[in-house]
Amino acid sequence: MIIRHGMPIIYAKKLIALSSCLKLLSVKNNLNTGLIQNKLPNSTHSNAYIKLHIAIFLFGFTAILGKLIALQQIGLVWNRLWISFLGLIILPGVLAGIRQLSKRELLRYSGIGILVALHWITFYGSIKLGNSASVTLACLATSPLFTSFIEPFIAKRKILKTEVVLGLITIIGVCFISGVGSYYYPSIIAAISSALLASIFSVLNKKYIGQNNTMSVSFIEFFSGWLFIGLLLPFYFYFDSNFHLLPDQSTLQHPWHFTLWGIHSDWVYLLILGLLCTCLAFVFNLQALKHVSAYTANLSINLEPVYGIILAMLIFNENLQLNFEFYMGACLILSCVIIHPLMLRYERRKKMIST
Repeated sequence: MIIRHGMPIIYAKKLIALSSCLKLLSVKNNLNTGLIQNKLPNSTHSNAYIKLHIAIFLFGFTAILGKLIALQQIGLVWNRLWISFLGLIILPGVLAGIRQLSKRELLRYSGIGILVALHWITFYGSIKLGNSASVTLACLATSPLFTSFIEPFIAKRKILKTEVVLGLITIIGVCFISGVGSYYYPSIIAAISSALLASIFSVLNKKYIGQNNTMSVSFIEFFSGWLFIGLLLPFYFYFDSNFHLLPDQSTLQHPWHFTLWGIHSDWVYLLILGLLCTCLAFVFNLQALKHVSAYTANLSINLEPVYGIILAMLIFNENLQLNFEFYMGACLILSCVIIHPLMLRYERRKKMIST
C-alpha cells in the first residue's frame, strides 16, 4: 500500500489496518474455496464407488434372476437380449456411435456378440441343470484363469508366473467344488464352459474396442446375439415339443412365481434383468470407471460372485444344499480372484522400481 506524502499519520494507520483486514478476508475466502474444491472430488469419488458397487450387486443378481425365471436358458437369453438392446438404443450417443463403425468393426462385434450369447446360454443352462446359483457363480469365477492364458496368446505377451500359480490353486478349488456330488457335474461343466467363453469375449473386446462408444458396441453385440439365437429357433421348436420362447402359465411351479394382472412373473424378472441388471448396471459401471482407478474397479468387480453366493444363501437357502467341500473350493477360487489384481499391482510396482 502506498501512503501519500502529507497524509495524517492516524489515517495512514487506519488504512494500513483496513488493508490488513481485507488481506485476511481474502486469504480466508481462498482457503474456504479450496476446502470446497477439495470436498467436491471426495463427493464425486464416493458417488463413483456407490455406483460401482450397485453395478456389481446388479451383475451378481443376474444369477438369482436366472433361478427365479421359469423359462429355460434359450428363451431366457433371447428375451434378455432384445430387452437389453432396446434399453440401450434410447441412451444418448448410441445411434451416433453405431454410424461411426466401419463394416469390418460391425462384423467383428457381431461375432463377439455370438460369443456373449453362448456365454449367457451356458451360464443360465448351468443354473437350470444344477438348480443352484452358488455352484454356477463359484465355477464362473475361474474366468480369470482362462484369461491369464488367452490374453497373452491374443495380446502376444508373456504368461506371468503369478497367474500360473493362481491358476493351479483355482484348479484345486474346482476339484473341491466337484465334491458336492455327481448331480452337479453337468452344471459345473456348463459353468466352466461359460467362464471360458466370458474370458474369450472379454479379451477380444479389450483388444478391439479402441475409442468406439462402448454402449454402441454392446448394442451391436446384444443385437447380433439375439439374431443368432433367433435363426436357431426353428430347430428348437422342431426337436423339442415342450420348448417355450415366451413365459407360459404352465410354468408357475415355485413360490416365487406369480401373476400380476394376468402378467406372468417371468416378464417382471426379465425386465429387471434386461433394464436394471444389464443396461443400468452397465451405465453405472462406465460412469464409475471415469473416477476410480482400473485397479480398484477390477478388484471390486471380482466381488460379483461373492455378492451372488450370499444372495443365493439368503433367498434360496442354498447353503443347506451344499457341503463343506463346496465352500472350501469356492473360498480358494474367490481368494485367487481377489489376490490376482493385488499381485499384478505388486509386479507393476516392482518393474517401475527396477527401471
